[in-house]
Amino acid sequence: MSIEQVLALARAEVRALSPYVSARMEAGRAAVMLNANESPWPPREDNGLDLHRYPEPQPEGLRGRLAALYGLTSEQLLLGRGSDELIDLLVRAFCRPDQDAVAIAPPTFSMYALCTAVQGARLVTAPLSAESFTVRAEALREVCQDEVKLVFLCSPNNPTGGRVPLEVIDHLATELSGRALVIVDEAYIEYAQSPSAATLLSRHPNLGVLRTLSKAWALAGVRIGALLAHADIVTLLQRIMSPYPLPAPCVALALAAVDEPGEQLMYERVRRIIEQREQLASRLRAWSGVQEVLPSQANFLCVRFTEAERVYRQLGECGVLVRNLCRYPGLADALRLSIGTAEDNARLVDVLQRVLEAP
Repeated sequence: MSIEQVLALARAEVRALSPYVSARMEAGRAAVMLNANESPWPPREDNGLDLHRYPEPQPEGLRGRLAALYGLTSEQLLLGRGSDELIDLLVRAFCRPDQDAVAIAPPTFSMYALCTAVQGARLVTAPLSAESFTVRAEALREVCQDEVKLVFLCSPNNPTGGRVPLEVIDHLATELSGRALVIVDEAYIEYAQSPSAATLLSRHPNLGVLRTLSKAWALAGVRIGALLAHADIVTLLQRIMSPYPLPAPCVALALAAVDEPGEQLMYERVRRIIEQREQLASRLRAWSGVQEVLPSQANFLCVRFTEAERVYRQLGECGVLVRNLCRYPGLADALRLSIGTAEDNARLVDVLQRVLEAP
């Protein structure tokens, strides 16, 4: 499958768009910039960030650093306001309202369905296996008829925590060649300690991978995500992206966090989260009132309780907030427990034990 065939899957009106050329794109290395109607003076508190100027549309320093971390070129990486914006861009670029469709494997991250609904596209589903909550590759392929342009796979999956094996992703990308893009959302991949689907990009022009700085990198408040894909897909999405998606202070904070010492700190914290996750899972499996703790390769546990609604309510009354999964298909009896600090986890265990022992 060629990249030309992949781009042909995009909406014709998007392919024909002339992208907005921002003032910062034209600036280059100009000494006097009078093309953007900016204030000539910085604000009182500037911290050397030139906040009176518009930021780079795709900040070169951060883009280059992340591309190096992910083993790609900068041209294969598109930065956005978290993965959420990139999911929305993909749906808007490839799905015509009332004509095209998106395929997912629920229960999974709800933004895929939300962006599909906002775009007016159709959603088709191939639910995860009811026993193991794993992707049923053949069932997913079968629902991908001609109108399906995007397939979203969350790996590790939110909210169940399981990973989609690379061989399944490889198989689906091959089977859907010329028909649909396969987008693998790897928001939690650092906690899986396994190879990224980005290793398959050179084999599949119809494959994309979403990464984020919100989870393992501890930058949820900065809102920076990345799409890893063929350079021509990156260029296509830039045509419909807002001119200045990333604020300069957010870029500066991200650059400081992803340097080499920051990378070492991230991996040390990931190691501690994994240890705490496994300890908590082992403890929960021994308690009455806990039906099942799903295997997790993320920074959370999906736990099925005999009385999930009561447990959720009483945890909240004790000041411990977890995620109620009752609205997710197949998880009406489940709660999602994020792994916190050792102190947070001890507090959860203490309160949860009392709640489960209560009549």
